[in-house]
Amino acid sequence: MTNWLSHGGLAKAITSPGALFDRFARRVGSLLPKGLYARTLIIIIAPFIILQSVVAYVFMERHWQLVTRRLSSAVTSDIAAIIDVYESYPQDNDAATLSTIASDRLGLDIDFLPGTDLPPPGPKPFFSILDGVLSDEIRRQIGRPFWIDTVGRSNLIEIRIKLDKAVMRIIARRSLAYASNSHIFLMWMLGTSMVLLMIAILFLRNQIKPILRLANAAESFGKGRDVTFMPRGAREIRRAGQAFIEMRRRIERTMEQRTTMLNGVSHDLRTILTRFKLSLTFIEDSAELEALRADVDEMARMLEAYLAFARGDAGEQAAPTDIAEMLQSIRSDFERQGEELSVEVTGPLVVTVRPDAFRRLLVNLITNAIRHSVVVEVRAGVEGRWLLLTVDDDGPGVPADQREEVFKPFVRLDEARNMDEGGTGLGLAIVRDIARSHGGDVTLADSPLGGLRALVRIPV
Repeated sequence: MTNWLSHGGLAKAITSPGALFDRFARRVGSLLPKGLYARTLIIIIAPFIILQSVVAYVFMERHWQLVTRRLSSAVTSDIAAIIDVYESYPQDNDAATLSTIASDRLGLDIDFLPGTDLPPPGPKPFFSILDGVLSDEIRRQIGRPFWIDTVGRSNLIEIRIKLDKAVMRIIARRSLAYASNSHIFLMWMLGTSMVLLMIAILFLRNQIKPILRLANAAESFGKGRDVTFMPRGAREIRRAGQAFIEMRRRIERTMEQRTTMLNGVSHDLRTILTRFKLSLTFIEDSAELEALRADVDEMARMLEAYLAFARGDAGEQAAPTDIAEMLQSIRSDFERQGEELSVEVTGPLVVTVRPDAFRRLLVNLITNAIRHSVVVEVRAGVEGRWLLLTVDDDGPGVPADQREEVFKPFVRLDEARNMDEGGTGLGLAIVRDIARSHGGDVTLADSPLGGLRALVRIPV
């Protein structure tokens, strides 16, 4: 027992409340709205309602309790005076006269019931200021047995007091003894809350719009789409917008400089390769010459692959593109090369992408699948806000623990599943780079055909 308390049991007992609190906090957090607009409204409205409730209870409720006590004391004093007249001057105690005076002057309906007794006590209200205050005043000022009903008729209260020879029944309007603040409280709460809510909605709508515009601009830029954005709104939002514009300019300037440099390098290297090819044409044909020409052609293909990967098709603008038409065009190209390809398209697929870059993504995936399999199936469709495109084959596949490695540049497996035509190991690296530049991604999984499945997700 000592070991349990000193080790696992004590630790569990100490950490258990914290774990319960964490679960409770997560549960509450899951019920709260996720949007900034709704959360800001709650931040504004909730403290206001709590403050109103506290103020109304502490000040207004206490004020009305004091008013109710004074009104009940006045009504009880009137009843006590009538009892004194009734018992002190029996020679003049005309019940009809007292009832008339009470009705005309005091607003009380009084009857004297000789030979009767008080009714049995009725149920007490769960929460009633009037019942408690009026009972206290009757005990204090009259000091006789009494029966009171403040529940039966909402607008009236009935009091019966045991006298020496009769029971005095008094019926009075509730407003004579009780000041109710329920309707005032509700009207105050609802009225001020509605006014505040409308003001908060109008104000927050104008404050949230610039944030949404900034988010949309950042999302569009991340997808490679051209976007026009001008910072608006509060000072902090404008500052964030200016920071985004400067970041976009730096990125575009860096990409432009890289493209210019790569174009220069590409031009210089192509010039050298062209001179090699021209020099080879003046050499007599031989086995060594054919090998040399093959090496030069291989170098040219590798150079084009390296430059394409480095450029990343950054200069191309995004445009609405019919993916179904693009897939049919790619299938026709492969069929002319003698390759069989199955294409299945579900629904209209017009998506804003960079057409040449996205075509290259598809061609790389399909070429990689055709090179290592016999059957290749391509399917495309839209689910929610995503374009889903799968390329399945019946080839040897890629081990699950190496499926992320094949996307790294220059990485080649034994099966060479990620090699492009030139053997550079950039095929799938280019595919993932293009997919992520559109705001999506590409992953590998097991195919229903028994080989490899490439799944491309692009936001529409």
